[in-house]
Amino acid sequence: MMFEMLYSKIHRATVTDANLNYVGSITIDRDLIDAANLKIGQKVDVVNINNGERISTYVIEGKRGSNIVCLNGAAARKVQIGDKVIIISYVMVDEKELSDFKPYVILVDEKNCIVKKEESI
Repeated sequence: MMFEMLYSKIHRATVTDANLNYVGSITIDRDLIDAANLKIGQKVDVVNINNGERISTYVIEGKRGSNIVCLNGAAARKVQIGDKVIIISYVMVDEKELSDFKPYVILVDEKNCIVKKEESI
């Protein structure tokens, strides 16, 4: 049996931009992408802590060290610059792997700098 589990999350990132005139997606600093083990084009959920909106989109690479978290396209209407969001990815895990499975949790400060990386919930 397979279970859909939390794979990684970037917790309380600050939205730095919202670009309505883009095809779609979320642009994330390459450092955050690497820390959360995300892949370019991977589906993620974005939960807006400020207004409760929850959207699904996909990851595109932002410049390393830029601290960018930018919602693009229609998703830009669901956030404002300065909003806090949680970026969540999931993975299918076989029941036999569950006892050893640990998600990546990336904690960031108000400037989207990595404060802590954990391998647990």
